[in-house]
Amino acid sequence: MAKKKTKFVCQECGYESAKWMGKCPGCQGWNTMVEEFEPSAKQSSRSYVTSGAAQGTKPQAITTIVSETEARMSTTMVELNRVLGGGIVPGSLVLVGGDPGIGKSTLLLQLSAKLAATNEKVLYISGEESVKQTKLRADRLNVSSSNLYVLAETDLSFIERAIDQVEPALVIIDSIQTVYQDEIASAPGSVAQVRECTAAFMKIAKTRGIAIFIVGHVTKQGSIAGPKLLEHMVDSVLYFEGERHHTYRILRAVKNRFGSTNEMGIFEMKELGLEEVLNPSEIFLEERSKGAAGSIVVASMEGTRPVLVELQALISPTSFGNPRRMATGIDHNRVSLLMAVLEKRVGLLLQNQDAYLNVAGGVRLDEPAIDLAIALSIASSFRNQVTSPTDVAIGEIGLTGEIRRVSRIEQRVNEAAKLGFKRAIIPEKNLGGWSVPKEIQVVGVPTLERALEVALGR
Repeated sequence: MAKKKTKFVCQECGYESAKWMGKCPGCQGWNTMVEEFEPSAKQSSRSYVTSGAAQGTKPQAITTIVSETEARMSTTMVELNRVLGGGIVPGSLVLVGGDPGIGKSTLLLQLSAKLAATNEKVLYISGEESVKQTKLRADRLNVSSSNLYVLAETDLSFIERAIDQVEPALVIIDSIQTVYQDEIASAPGSVAQVRECTAAFMKIAKTRGIAIFIVGHVTKQGSIAGPKLLEHMVDSVLYFEGERHHTYRILRAVKNRFGSTNEMGIFEMKELGLEEVLNPSEIFLEERSKGAAGSIVVASMEGTRPVLVELQALISPTSFGNPRRMATGIDHNRVSLLMAVLEKRVGLLLQNQDAYLNVAGGVRLDEPAIDLAIALSIASSFRNQVTSPTDVAIGEIGLTGEIRRVSRIEQRVNEAAKLGFKRAIIPEKNLGGWSVPKEIQVVGVPTLERALEVALGR
C-alpha cells in the first residue's frame, strides 16, 4: 500500500511546507503550521471540475459565442440587490464574511425568507446550529415559508444528496469551516477541507445553475480565514461589517464578477432583524450638534450613491514630546499629510497639537474628495471658530495647497440640496458643465487658503 504524503499548511494564510516551522514565512504567524495529508490526484481532479463539459471540448472563437444577459433573481431587498449588482445570478457562488455576531446568519435567513416568498425553493444548511435553533431564530425574525427548507449537516456527501432532493434555486452554507469530505483526512476547517469543499460547491453551482451563498469565518486581522485561493474561486466576496457599539451594519463587495465593487448597502439591526436604511445621510446627520467648532459635513460617494456624513476634529495642545494623531473612519496617514499642508501653506502651527478625528456613525471613508472637509474641521477646531451648519465641503487637496477636482460633483451637490444644505464649497475646476439646484449656493475655491476664508471668514 502506497504511503500517504503529508505536508504542513498554515491555517491562517495557506502557506505550504514540507517540514514543520514555528513561524510561518507567509503571514509571520506563530504555531499556525498543521500537518495535513495531501489529497490524491483522483480526488483533486474530481473536486476542481467546474463545468459539465466533456474533456474533449474544443476552443471557440469569441466572435462565435452568443452573449446572453444573465437573468437575476430579485431579493426584494434594495440594499442587497445594489451590492450584488442587481440581484442574485443563478449559478453564482458568493462568499460572505464578517466578525462573529455581526449578523451574517440573520441577513442570510432574511434573504432566504424574501426569496422563498417569491415561490423559489431555498435550502438553508447550518453546520453550527441544530434545526430547532434555526427555527427559534426564524420565529424571532417572523420568517415562515413552506418553500424554505432547513438542514443541519456537515458531511458534504449528505449535503449534495439534500440538494438533489430539494432542487432549490438558492443554497446557503453556514459555514464553510464546518463542512468536510470523508476522503480528506484533515479536520473540518483546515485549509485542505475548506479548499476542496468550496471547489465541490463551485461545481454544483456551475453545473446545476444553483446560486450558493457560503459563510466564511474571519481571522483576528479581519480577513476571511483559510487560503487566499478561497476568494479567487468564488464569483463574489461580500464583507458584512459594523461597530459593536452601533446598530448600523454595512455590506460591501470586495469582488463581484457580475457588478461593481464600489457599492455599499446599509442596514440597521433591530429587535426583529435587519432593516434596510434607504437614506443613510439622514441617519448619520440626525444627531449632529450645531454650533460646535471642528464639525463639518462632507458628501462622499459610495459606489453610485452619495452619502453625507459628519466629520469631527478635536485639536488640543500636546502634553508630551510627540503629538498624537488619532483617526477613526479615515486614514490617519492622510490626516498627518493634510496637517503638514495646513502648517506649510496656510501657516497654522500644528506641530505641537494633538489631533483626534472621527467620522460620526461608524462609517469608513477612503476617497480623496474628503480632504477639504478634513482640513476645514482641523482648522475650525484649532481656531475655535464654528463653521456654518448648512455648509458642505467637497474637494481633494494637493501638496501645494491647491483644491483639485472630484468626480460626480453634481450628484453630491444634489444630495446636499435635498437634505437642506444651503452652501457647497467645491473645487473651482468643478464649476460649469452641470446645472446647480436653486436651493443651494455653490462656491468654487482654487486653494486651501481661499477655502478657509470662505468657511471660517478668516
